[in-house]
Amino acid sequence: MKKKAAFLLALILFFVSIPVKASHTISAASYILIEASTGRVLAAKEEDTRRPIASTTKIMTALLALEEENNRARFIVDSEAIKVEGTSMGLQEGDEVSLYDLAGGMLSASGNDGANAAAVQIAGSIEAFANKMNEKAAALSMTNTHFVTPSGLHDEQHYSTAADMAKLARAALKNEDFAYLCSQQTVQLHYGNPAYKRTLSNHNRLLSSYSGCIGVKTGFTKKAGRCLVSAARRNGVTLICVTLNAPDDWADHTALLDYGFSAVRSRAVSPDVSDVSIPVVGGTGSTVQAALLSPGETVLTEEEWEHVEREIECYPFLYAPVSRGDLIGFAVYSREGEEICRIPLVACTEVEYDNTAYQPSFWEKIVTFFKEHIRFLN
Repeated sequence: MKKKAAFLLALILFFVSIPVKASHTISAASYILIEASTGRVLAAKEEDTRRPIASTTKIMTALLALEEENNRARFIVDSEAIKVEGTSMGLQEGDEVSLYDLAGGMLSASGNDGANAAAVQIAGSIEAFANKMNEKAAALSMTNTHFVTPSGLHDEQHYSTAADMAKLARAALKNEDFAYLCSQQTVQLHYGNPAYKRTLSNHNRLLSSYSGCIGVKTGFTKKAGRCLVSAARRNGVTLICVTLNAPDDWADHTALLDYGFSAVRSRAVSPDVSDVSIPVVGGTGSTVQAALLSPGETVLTEEEWEHVEREIECYPFLYAPVSRGDLIGFAVYSREGEEICRIPLVACTEVEYDNTAYQPSFWEKIVTFFKEHIRFLN
C-alpha cells in the first residue's frame, strides 16, 4: 500500500511540474515561453544554451532593414550579394527593390538573397552589416548572441539562445512594419526588372493553424535543426515562444502557447478612488477629489492576482488654483514589492484661487516644492 501511495504521489508531482499538455513531450533542445508585455518567463528549458539559429536570424536582418529611414526607397540589388545558396525570394541581377520588399521576402519566403541584398545596401558589405547586427544585439541585452551572416547560413561563430531570440522577437514586434509583414499568410511585394507585384506565401504554418498567431519566423539548417520563433495574441495577452533544434516544432509551439494562455490573464485595473481627496491651500475650496485618468491593464497568473496590493501615491497638499484634469497622484499596484501597474490620478473638481486666503512667500513655496514634490517623484 505504501509503495502504491508513493507511486501515485510521484505521478501527481510529475504531471504538475510539466508546463504543457501531458499528451505532448516538448521535442526542442532549448525552448522558452514569455509574456510579451513584461518579458516574464512562463516556461523554459536550456534557454541560455548557445545554439545555431538558422533563418530565425532574419528577424534581426529584417528589423534593421525596416528601421532604416526611407525603407521604401527603390534601388538596384547588388548582383553578387544575391548569389547565395538556400531559400530565395527570386531576386535576379538588375532587379529594382526596396528594403521594405526585402524584409517582406525574408519574413515570408525566408529569402537568403533578400537578406544579403539588404545587408550590402545598408552597410556596404556582409561583414559590416554583421557588425550592425551585433551592435543591435548588445543594445537589446542579447548577451549570448553573435551574428556572422544576415541569412543564418551555418557558421560556427553564428549563434544565439532561446532567451535572446525571445528578446529580439519582443523588440521586433514593436516595429509596425515588422509586425504586419510577419503576421501575413501571404504578402504582396513589388520588385523585378522592371518591378511588378508579386505574392509570396509565409512558411509559418502556425499563421493558419493556430488561433491568434501573429508571427514570427521559421528556420532550418542541418546543423541547427528546426528552429521556430512564434507569437500569438488572445484576449489582451501576447505570448512569444522560441524553440531551437525541435523536430516537432509545430506541436511544441501549440502545446507551449496553449499552456501560456491557460496560465495568464489580462485584467483591466480600475480602482475605486472615490475616497481619495487632497487638501488645497489658498483656494476657495479646502480639498480636491481624485479620479482615474484611464483604467490600467496588466497580465498576471491567477495565483499572482491573489497577492496584488494597491497603494495611493498623492501630493500631501496642493496650491490653488487647481484645474480639472491636473495630475495629482497615482494608484500603484504591486506584487511582492515589484510594481506591475501605475495609473495616473487627476483632479475631477476645480478649486479657484482665494485672494483673501493667506499665501506663503516665494521662498516658502520653493522650500515646500523641494520637500514635497521631489519626495513624491521618488
